[in-house]
Amino acid sequence: MSGFLDYQPVRRVAEHSLAPMPRGAWPATIPAVEQLLDDGLELAPLTVLVGENGSGKSTIVEAIAAAYGLNAEGGTTNARHQTQPTESQLSEHLQLVRSAGASRAGVFLRAETMHGHFAYLDSIGSGGLHNFQSHGESFIEFFTDRSRVNGLWIFDEAESALSFNGCLMLLSHISDLLRAGSQVIMSTHSPILASLPQARLYEIGEWGLRESTYDDLEMVRNWRSFLDAPGRYLRHFEN
Repeated sequence: MSGFLDYQPVRRVAEHSLAPMPRGAWPATIPAVEQLLDDGLELAPLTVLVGENGSGKSTIVEAIAAAYGLNAEGGTTNARHQTQPTESQLSEHLQLVRSAGASRAGVFLRAETMHGHFAYLDSIGSGGLHNFQSHGESFIEFFTDRSRVNGLWIFDEAESALSFNGCLMLLSHISDLLRAGSQVIMSTHSPILASLPQARLYEIGEWGLRESTYDDLEMVRNWRSFLDAPGRYLRHFEN
């Protein structure tokens, strides 16, 4: 995969020198976003962001998607469906350092807003009847139907639509994408989706952004601790 490093669609994300973002307003007040603006973010062929709710994962991946030219609500570079304006203007202040000659194609899969995107696809007669399937079935079908797209793939908390087996299926598809030369950026709460050994892992929190190993992720430690002895946690909910 090292030969792909020179051709990945986006090598680095940084604050745009001609459009700096005021630091006193949201989302620049989020530590991870502030660090991104101050220091930039180096991307690998597979980059995974993990952290608690509200840490800034989705804000960052949405902004990267929008700066790349993808619809903030999900879809390919051709999708223009919008049910509501994005809350963040971060994308307007970002500069993507691209590789010369790399693919400009891309796909953004965002579990939070994909129901609206599926309704849009059904309304224009594109693909199957997603709204007559389960959320997970629609998500997997959308992904597999577009798996030939070679370029930048961005996933925002895809696990919320998927079962355990669905996550494993998605992980297999992501491995196929990487072998075919695509680049993947993902935010997740799932230790399954963060587990590919070649992933560059960033843990996000009140400290900002820090690179981590899989075993050192708080998410992984917490899941292992819970599954090892659920009673240690459940006793706190007893009357």
